[in-house]
Amino acid sequence: MAYRVDGIESEDELKKAQAAAQAQGASVPNYNEWQQILKDLNEAGVESTGSYAGDKAKLKEIETAVENFIKEAQTEQIAQERQKETQQVKETSESDKDQQIKATVANATSSMIMADYMKYYHLLS
Repeated sequence: MAYRVDGIESEDELKKAQAAAQAQGASVPNYNEWQQILKDLNEAGVESTGSYAGDKAKLKEIETAVENFIKEAQTEQIAQERQKETQQVKETSESDKDQQIKATVANATSSMIMADYMKYYHLLS
């Protein structure tokens, strides 16, 4: 036999209602699940709605919000990692470009020195 309860806002009130129900040979419907829900709501700092259905819906809403927050955090982390990788590729490309310019300048300079050397060598010979 189910014992009808309304206005339960804490685990202690639920325990008292369960004890009263058992004294009459009944029990509170979904007692164990509701007790866990009240415990979870208390840990989250959220007040009970006073009913099993309301508390269950509120807990589901909190769980959904937490899941969405975690997904957003993961998405943000992935975006930051990709941005970091993109920055590294960009820096590597710029570094390669700088090295190419330096090599071109060095080759041009050494070619000019060699050309001048050959010019003076032919003039002296």
